[in-house]
Amino acid sequence: MGRSRRYLVLASAVVIFLLVSAALARVLSANGAERAAIRDALEAQASGDARALVAAIDGCAQDEACRAEAAVNAAALRSSGEIELARLDLSTSFSPFDTTGTARVVWKTPSRLTVVQCARVHRSGNVASGIEVRLTSLSRPIKRDTSCP
Repeated sequence: MGRSRRYLVLASAVVIFLLVSAALARVLSANGAERAAIRDALEAQASGDARALVAAIDGCAQDEACRAEAAVNAAALRSSGEIELARLDLSTSFSPFDTTGTARVVWKTPSRLTVVQCARVHRSGNVASGIEVRLTSLSRPIKRDTSCP
């Protein structure tokens, strides 16, 4: 194999590696965005701010049942202190394309025992154009040993 051919193969391998790395970074950043969206909603809920909770859930402002559930959750789960995510099972561990799934989140505050809720999350886009994450619902608390549907 000639010297120029070796350089071409090496350059091609480097380009492929960089493209795969960039795609993987986008998918992994979507996991961080999902965590942030869920945390924002939980912080609004724990502070008792139903309006902020409604704003954190995509489409909730236009859905009367969602607004009512947000008000109930915000009132019932109001807690003092900063929330701590004890566990978060993401809606999907790896998906480079549109998907909707349910995350199971376990959280607590210094003044409250653990609370378990299910968060419905929609991921749209792709690794080329970028992945957008939207929280579409947040359930009432479920039993600690219960899985999300």
